[in-house]
Amino acid sequence: MKQTLPNWRSLMFVPAAREKFIAKAHERGADAIILDLEDSISPPEKPAARAALEGAIPRVSQNGADVVVRTNRELEWTVLDIAAAVRPGVRALICTKIMGPEHVRLLAELIDAAEARQGMQPGSTGMILLVEDAAAVLRAKDIASAHPRVIGMGVGAEDLATDMGIEPSPDALEFPKRLGLLSAKAAGILAMGFIGTVAGLTDLEGYRANLRRSRRLGFDCTTCIHPMHVPIINEEYGVSPEAVARAQRMVAAFDEALAQGLGAVTFEGQMIDIPVVQRARQLIARARA
Repeated sequence: MKQTLPNWRSLMFVPAAREKFIAKAHERGADAIILDLEDSISPPEKPAARAALEGAIPRVSQNGADVVVRTNRELEWTVLDIAAAVRPGVRALICTKIMGPEHVRLLAELIDAAEARQGMQPGSTGMILLVEDAAAVLRAKDIASAHPRVIGMGVGAEDLATDMGIEPSPDALEFPKRLGLLSAKAAGILAMGFIGTVAGLTDLEGYRANLRRSRRLGFDCTTCIHPMHVPIINEEYGVSPEAVARAQRMVAAFDEALAQGLGAVTFEGQMIDIPVVQRARQLIARARA
């Protein structure tokens, strides 16, 4: 039941019970739309938000975006959220405030049952995990590899900062974010996020710089809460035509050298060998996907 990883750059949050946001979500250019049942929905509104999912899913995905649903942490609400959200058209659930691998497996069992009720292929629904307190961050490696449904993991900056009693500055978040990144990579899942927080991002150039650095560190995709961030994410976490062209030239040069019995070659002033070329092949594959 091991999941195939999606090729996402941007995932944009939309409150599941807000018609004005649902109506335009498909126009924003995000690779995935996150229908939110958690922080953007007040407790009295949560039943209506769950009921709105069925109609919202085809609308937000009409231009090809994947659909993800963020669920609540409270177990009573989680059970209701999973029952409402696991349905055809939903690629994954974002499971919040994960405590440990046992928590992941409990939620996966609930998803199993929901898929069976819907008559869906077992394993159709992926899990994206958010670790959002210090204790969970220190268990990130085990959490990331807890279940075959897991396709991605990120460290929730705002809740983590609250738990630690700190301001969510890039410096304060550097270590936990990198630990989450390494844990995700070790598990073979998407490393989600960037070194920073999604709140208060009005400095677009600073935001772009954070994304560019985070992408170089290995982050694969990230979420956003405002449509103006989507094109910036897509540019910084995407693959430029220039990078693809250079990667193609590199692969061609290496293949030619290999045919001549050489294991390394100079390419545009750089010594390249198998690991370097493998990264170039990965970049080309990402661009094609």
